[in-house]
Amino acid sequence: MTASARAVTRAVEPLFLDRWSPRAFDSSAMPQEDLDTIFDAARWAPSAFNYQPWRFLYATRDSADWQRFLGVLLPFNQSWVQNASALVFILSDTQIAAPGSEDMKPSHSHSFDAGAAWALMALQATRLGYHSHAMTGIEFDKARAELQVPDRFRIEAAVAIGTIADKSILPEALQAREAPSGRKDIADFVTAGNFAA
Repeated sequence: MTASARAVTRAVEPLFLDRWSPRAFDSSAMPQEDLDTIFDAARWAPSAFNYQPWRFLYATRDSADWQRFLGVLLPFNQSWVQNASALVFILSDTQIAAPGSEDMKPSHSHSFDAGAAWALMALQATRLGYHSHAMTGIEFDKARAELQVPDRFRIEAAVAIGTIADKSILPEALQAREAPSGRKDIADFVTAGNFAA
């Protein structure tokens, strides 16, 4: 980890800083118990009316579905995701019913809620010693058809999960980018009061 890219000025939980998105994975198998623990963490995310609109579709590298799942990513992402242990597609239900009702209506927060679940999933993966890398480099129409995703669900992103490998396995152009990134200062995105450009 590069200290300069992850320098903090406040007492941020170290787990947040340890989480980053590498592309170099070591092709090892992941125990199902670990993957289930990662999914279990995600289910504790908050959501509107506790509706929990997220859905996860996954394939592990040793499963019959691996090549199908890999095949709906853009070729650039296929080139490095092929070495991950698991590939997860995050979906969100665009319809919601109020508690006690069966009257489905468009959900305003489905993507927001699924994002909260993804964040907890990523942090749990980090806590277990894995890394995760989310991406939207997906052939979305192909993914919807191949994975039989109903129209009601939005495909949010795909996530590669695995054990980090040495960056030397990546093409030279990607090796330079294989490091934890920094973040904007909070003054760049936090405003007391009305919106300010």
